[in-house]
Amino acid sequence: MVGANAGAQAAKNKLLPFRPGETLTYNVNWSIFPAGKLTATLARDKKGSGDAFVVTTTARSQGFVSLLYNVQDEFRSVFDPETLCSKQISKQINEGRRHKMTKITFDSHRGLAILDEHDPDGGHENPKHDEHEIPPCVQDIITAFYFVRSQPLRVGHDVKLAVNDGSKTTRVVAAVTARRKIETPLGIHEALRVEPSVFGNLYVKRKGKLVIWFSDDEYHFPLRITATLKLGAITGTLASVSPAPPGYSLAPTPARETEKKQSASTLK
Repeated sequence: MVGANAGAQAAKNKLLPFRPGETLTYNVNWSIFPAGKLTATLARDKKGSGDAFVVTTTARSQGFVSLLYNVQDEFRSVFDPETLCSKQISKQINEGRRHKMTKITFDSHRGLAILDEHDPDGGHENPKHDEHEIPPCVQDIITAFYFVRSQPLRVGHDVKLAVNDGSKTTRVVAAVTARRKIETPLGIHEALRVEPSVFGNLYVKRKGKLVIWFSDDEYHFPLRITATLKLGAITGTLASVSPAPPGYSLAPTPARETEKKQSASTLK
């Protein structure tokens, strides 16, 4: 079992499975409908000291789903590449009629998560300011994926994270529950099934289940992410990695019939 602080210390002592310049692109489906695209690009933080990493994540709805609920979201997460502790996350939310700008700063010296939030359109809701105590190292909802990627994932082991989304810090346990081959647009890969305890924990008022399949190799790419909610399952499947790691095969590979059946079973 890997704890949050132990995991952060371990990250200092090994080569990370990701580096600036990496862009992950996902096809997103809602139940049987194509729902949109999600991209996550890792870079150096040019707005800060230059030592931090920044992940810019965009989510865009497409097609039929946009007619029902238009989504144009952008998150910007800054974290320390040595400890993997989050420094700040900014969110620009545009979902249907809901518009919100949120900034959460993680002040490790003062031990505080500082949230500032407002409606950029000048809506009726008053700007929100809130502060909550945090431990020395926390992850936000984006950098948590990179933290898990950095850990030695093995079936039967857990990864523990301290996650903060602007309120009280939540201890999330990510259990590694299975290993098998799964099929994606990038071919067939051995993968590890990880189930973070976010629903009924981080998202206290929501019922659901989150399953993430990480590639079982040195890169731990999140190959498939499925959130099963009351209104159906939302699945993001990795469609491209740019640039591809040297010598790493990401080309689509024809699946044997038995592998297709096995892959289909992993969606359940």
